[in-house]
Amino acid sequence: MDAPEFEVIVIGSGFGGLCAGVKLKQAGIDNFVILEKDKDFGGTWWVNTYPGCAVDIPSHLYSFSFAPNARWTRRFAGQDELLAYIRSVVRDFGLAPHLRLGTAFEGAQFDEEGGYWLVRTSAGEMSTRSVISAPGALSRASIPALPGLAGFAGASFHSSRWDHAVDLRGKRVAVIGNGASAIQFIAHIAPQVAQLDVYQRTPQWIMPRPDRMIGPRERSLLARAAPLRLAYRALNYLLYESRAPLFLYTPRLLALPQWVARRHLARQVADPLLRRQLTPDYKMGCKRVLMANDFYPALMRPNVRLITDSISQVSANGIATAGGAERAADVIIFATGFEVERVLNAVDVRGRAGKRMFADSLEAYKGCTVAGFPNYFTIVGPNTGLGHSSMIYMIEAGVKYAVDAIQIIGARKLLSVEVKEEVQRAWNERMQRKLRGGVWSSGCKNWYLDGKGRNYAIWPGFTFAYRWATRRFDIGNDVLRT
Repeated sequence: MDAPEFEVIVIGSGFGGLCAGVKLKQAGIDNFVILEKDKDFGGTWWVNTYPGCAVDIPSHLYSFSFAPNARWTRRFAGQDELLAYIRSVVRDFGLAPHLRLGTAFEGAQFDEEGGYWLVRTSAGEMSTRSVISAPGALSRASIPALPGLAGFAGASFHSSRWDHAVDLRGKRVAVIGNGASAIQFIAHIAPQVAQLDVYQRTPQWIMPRPDRMIGPRERSLLARAAPLRLAYRALNYLLYESRAPLFLYTPRLLALPQWVARRHLARQVADPLLRRQLTPDYKMGCKRVLMANDFYPALMRPNVRLITDSISQVSANGIATAGGAERAADVIIFATGFEVERVLNAVDVRGRAGKRMFADSLEAYKGCTVAGFPNYFTIVGPNTGLGHSSMIYMIEAGVKYAVDAIQIIGARKLLSVEVKEEVQRAWNERMQRKLRGGVWSSGCKNWYLDGKGRNYAIWPGFTFAYRWATRRFDIGNDVLRT
């Protein structure tokens, strides 16, 4: 092959993939495509359409720094506004010609002699010098293998793939799970259904949601005064960044926010038994901290019941628990999260000598490059997740690092660059040392830990520390070049 078809192939059209597209164009790189398995772009905010779907980070912070938006109508924007924002980014930065919709990424093989990747897609094979992988951590729904589920006579679906053809009015609905999506949609469907059973495995720490409308006058002021808009974003950034030390260095100080959460629960739930069932027995932050003002009141409705017994069997017409009771159900909605660990190694990506990516361990260097996989960059890779602030900040930092590397490959006419294995190992040993004192290792079960109990997901520090670490691509002694 004389030259690969594309300089870069980007996988995914959510915030990560679109950020990569913008930064590639700004770097003067136009020969790239963005692959999207779904029929439209937008990632999480196109797929998730459940009632009440909204962001849990302030809108002005959950947006690109290079594409500020003064039109947010709420402090915590809903799915429709977030998707509209994403569409505006595609339009304003001319990304539409680069999108390949309905084209699933199915695998890749690195050609060592030519220094390029052969990428398999549902639309055929493509070749590229570099790959930027941004499929999104929350893109693979997790549905538990409950005994008897296949024989359930009613409708069933995951909250991330909401079936709007199913009319819930007057139905008996079972919701399995009480995580981030459940606490949003339960309040919306509770008034419509005849019976709502919420099956809870573990109670959540839930804080008051400081949401509010952003009126026309305030939006107009933010649109006209760029310094004010920047200051407002910075204020939100500092507010959320201040939570990092609580999770990382001073878990004892979590007593105050835990008191706020318990007070929130006590104010909204009068029943002492229900309060006990909804009170966590683990440190705040070990699982994702949630925010809601209407979830607890929804559980107080006469047609809603919280069930804490484990599920033993699904029958054709209902759900039986370990206690022996069976509750009738017409519809089952799974709010059971995502297979985050499997997203990273779900597709067969082969590097040097046929090595499969993340086959042995979920480790990368700066969450972006992996030893043995030249010119392959992951966005929101291992140990770049957050429990305290906006992932958009981390996405921008990772994309800058990847695009910087791709520019260096082109400018120096290199076949490939990759991190050295010993450098990657030292980086990950450092990550694990820093994570040991954090709240995520305090004993509760969470999706941040792999099957061996190792935290592969969380960034153990301030977000500005990650931005500093990725401020430029390490082309010196840390990198192999060909």
